Amino acid sequence: MIFVDTNYFLRFLLKDNKDQFLEAKELFGKGALGEIQLFTSLVVFFEIYWVLSSFYKKEKSELIKVLTNVLSMGFIKYENAEILFKAVQFFSQNKLDLEDSYNIIYAKESGAKSFKTFDQRLN
Repeated sequence: MIFVDTNYFLRFLLKDNKDQFLEAKELFGKGALGEIQLFTSLVVFFEIYWVLSSFYKKEKSELIKVLTNVLSMGFIKYENAEILFKAVQFFSQNKLDLEDSYNIIYAKESGAKSFKTFDQRLN
């Protein structure tokens, strides 16, 4: 099992460093062929979102497309992948941030009877 950090995803997605892009592409290619097993964390997924939205100023529609594509890389295992997919879908349908969308879906999927927050927009 090989853990994939945020920068591998970003170099692959942005293609802004040719050598690193090619290395990430090779790693993902081996994963796609089943030669190696890849996994990552929720933190990495949210870092991808944060970097693309805050540093690269990507529009929400582009973020949704990229995040959906990242999750669709079925050869990479994600923590709570099903919840992440649902959160991205929910994020696409409202004005909440991805992290709030994730928390709502996570709470619902975990059987929460209520959701307590001081965030008025979230309520």
